[in-house]
Amino acid sequence: MSIDLRSDTVTRPTPAMREAMFTAEVGDDVLGDDPTVLALEEKTARLFGMEAALFCTSGTMTNQLAIRTHTCPGDDVICDQLSHVYLYEGGGIAVNALASVSLAKGERGKLTPELVREHIQPDDIHKPITRLVCLENTVNKGGGCYYTVPEIAAIRQVCDEYGLKLHLDGARLFNALVETGETPESYGQLFDSISICLSKGLGCPVGSLLLGKVDFIKQSRRFRKLMGGGWRQAGFLAAAGIYALDHHINRLKLDHARARRIGQLISQLPEVEAVFPVETNIVIFQLKQNILATDYVELLAQKGILAVTFGKHLVRFVTHLDFTDEQLLSLEQKIKEGIVSQS
Repeated sequence: MSIDLRSDTVTRPTPAMREAMFTAEVGDDVLGDDPTVLALEEKTARLFGMEAALFCTSGTMTNQLAIRTHTCPGDDVICDQLSHVYLYEGGGIAVNALASVSLAKGERGKLTPELVREHIQPDDIHKPITRLVCLENTVNKGGGCYYTVPEIAAIRQVCDEYGLKLHLDGARLFNALVETGETPESYGQLFDSISICLSKGLGCPVGSLLLGKVDFIKQSRRFRKLMGGGWRQAGFLAAAGIYALDHHINRLKLDHARARRIGQLISQLPEVEAVFPVETNIVIFQLKQNILATDYVELLAQKGILAVTFGKHLVRFVTHLDFTDEQLLSLEQKIKEGIVSQS
């Protein structure tokens, strides 16, 4: 069987999670009476100390709802050039919010207060109005690097100074939290809105949550319906989210330890130029200039290792709930045998 390290979205529900799903009490979420959805939304909002939450199909939807709700057509959004909201959401900022984007170039995808200041548009009729700053934690394209609360607080101060909203794409936020030991409540105090993904490190089959103030979530719910995002007996999926929040957060440390071991192994391969620092569950490595990532991923697949390209010479592995110590030992053996023929 292949060792699947393409993403932490490839997991299957555990038996206990399936049981929670099968026994969930459900209703009609569009009509607002699915009790398990309501319980998940209340639980997550309370966890972060925020007023309300909205359960959606994906992190792309929750991010795009946040951007649309925070902005008006013609406004400007500041984010890093490596950010998921810019690179991997189908141009949604332009399509859904009719907003423009100011791209900053941070270190491994992380913004700083200075970068935010630099990209705030001047008061000029030729320019869009800067309205929103988006951060990503952890940073996917940055190899799973993360912000700390003091770093975010400094950016929040700039946002307050200029009257800007601050949104977090927290697709892998819990990966950051188990590393820093910081609390969800500390994030709830800093952001106007937070997107939390359940189907990555937490191992749910589907779902993300958008957190914010009551009026913000009310408007986001309207936009969700407009986008076709209303769903009915979503409680079956919400039950998986409740189970994951109760049982799958602390175990993320195992994914990180396994990722660090993979990084050590990969760094020893002669065809590897460099490995990004491994801080959470993402391993990105750069190949020598004579090796294309597309070709290398094919070689990996031939050895039963599934990965994705992340650039012309970049390859990504992501550890997850279904990647075990036994698979790590198997991967270690395959890597020691070599990926590229040296003949």
